[in-house]
Amino acid sequence: MHTGHYEGHAATVGGGESDALPHILLIDDVPEDIRATLMLLKTQPWRLSVASDAHQGYQRALALRPDLIVLDVHMPHMDGFSLCRLLREAPATRHTPILFLSSANTSLERLEGLAVGAVDYIPKSYAPEEVLARIRIHLQLTWRAPPPDEDRLAEPEPQGDEIVLRAAMRLIEHQLDDIPSLPCLAQKVGTHEKRLSAIFREHLGLTVFAYIRDARLRRGQALLCESTLSVQDVADLVGFRNACNFATAFRQRIGMTPSQFRQQSLGIEHA
Repeated sequence: MHTGHYEGHAATVGGGESDALPHILLIDDVPEDIRATLMLLKTQPWRLSVASDAHQGYQRALALRPDLIVLDVHMPHMDGFSLCRLLREAPATRHTPILFLSSANTSLERLEGLAVGAVDYIPKSYAPEEVLARIRIHLQLTWRAPPPDEDRLAEPEPQGDEIVLRAAMRLIEHQLDDIPSLPCLAQKVGTHEKRLSAIFREHLGLTVFAYIRDARLRRGQALLCESTLSVQDVADLVGFRNACNFATAFRQRIGMTPSQFRQQSLGIEHA
């Protein structure tokens, strides 16, 4: 199995240097399944790197900072959705276009791929020429408006655990009304339950469940201030299935009921 670098054979457009060529990272545990696409990519004026699993792909993405990533979904140990979440939190790859190229092609899988941050989702059944055309389109869009290098260099590079933490926090914030179980949450950010719990305790001084409760109450505060939703509706939206439970947790944390908080916030706004 090849996992090294491949160089395109076409000449550089405009006579530029080889290191100025677009760099594509392809992450697939069975690259033989897309051999025709891989061979076609090698004929392009691009640099091509290949990784054979998600963990290797993650390390290469951070080290190589490719211009575009092509990513499979079903891989051992960590799937493509989990990897995409991590790549979206790392400054080195936050703006990198990610295209899923996968045999996983249900509507739910395609929607999840786009929801976690991919710019395209391509079934492996597509002709290699169409895959190439889609990659070329996204490269052209990226090269016309790349993220400023200065901004990326100025931002401190987080460590591995910090990226996992950021990915978990973002997932929690986006799914407050239906947060997955702790083992499932950990799997979705490329780790396991014990490690995720340790990361939250080390970096935030909280358990995962305590963070979730705080996030729900913070969002509840915002909704009470910014909307006219009923307390029950607010409770539903932030994951409390019972308005009484929401009110009890809210009063313990904020020192007043949700209704009192809303009245106070409206009074301050109109003072």
